[in-house]
Amino acid sequence: MIKSVLTVLLLASSVSALAAEQAIVDRYKASCYACHGFGANGAPKTGVAADWAPRLEKGMDTLVKHVDQGFNTMPPKGLCFNCSADEFKALIEYMATPES
Repeated sequence: MIKSVLTVLLLASSVSALAAEQAIVDRYKASCYACHGFGANGAPKTGVAADWAPRLEKGMDTLVKHVDQGFNTMPPKGLCFNCSADEFKALIEYMATPES
């Protein structure tokens, strides 16, 4: 019985994590992809570690601030006007993760 309950909880947790990740992918496609998908206007390209390394060295707080306020050619909020700071962080982590 306990094993069954733990299995259900584990599956529910996995489904929830997948849904959260899919939500970030959907936000990325709607707000970030146009520039970061292609490296347009000097934007670091999604999945390219060399593009993201110097930016990540500045720290996540600085990167989130840059997204929120705009930086260089990136507009304020990175075109995600209803994103929270936590969502910006998740989007940065998603884009900075090297493609395998």
